[in-house]
Amino acid sequence: MENTKVNPETLNDLIKINNDRITGYEKAIQELTDNDRDLKDLFLKMIAESHTNKMALASAVQGSGTELETGTTAAGKIYRAWMDVKGVFTGYDRKTILNNCEAGEDAAQKAYKMALEEEDLSAETRNLIEEQKVKLRASHDQIRALRDQTV
Repeated sequence: MENTKVNPETLNDLIKINNDRITGYEKAIQELTDNDRDLKDLFLKMIAESHTNKMALASAVQGSGTELETGTTAAGKIYRAWMDVKGVFTGYDRKTILNNCEAGEDAAQKAYKMALEEEDLSAETRNLIEEQKVKLRASHDQIRALRDQTV
């Protein structure tokens, strides 16, 4: 018998992770210099990616009759506060921004991995999460490659 259950709690957690990602990249854009136009364009693309992810996840949650999440995760809020404090001491340079972004991407990968460990996901929900995880992994790898190229 095929499982048709949608786990709204898991999907809402992924919505919050995407909200964190949007907020994190918006913050990172504010810290960029004019020389970092390439990063601004990339971060805007990643913000759009998270909005697309959220819409797909929201559709699945709404189908379950559960209320949608609109906030961010507690870890995300802590991460952003840490980023603010670190900037006071080290300044915001390209490598620091990319390091912080990679840490955020690592958190997103972990959240998606945990979501996929749920045993009672429907095949449709599992496919949605897997597809988004693959796209987010490509974004993670792009951030890491840029960070590794930065001196």
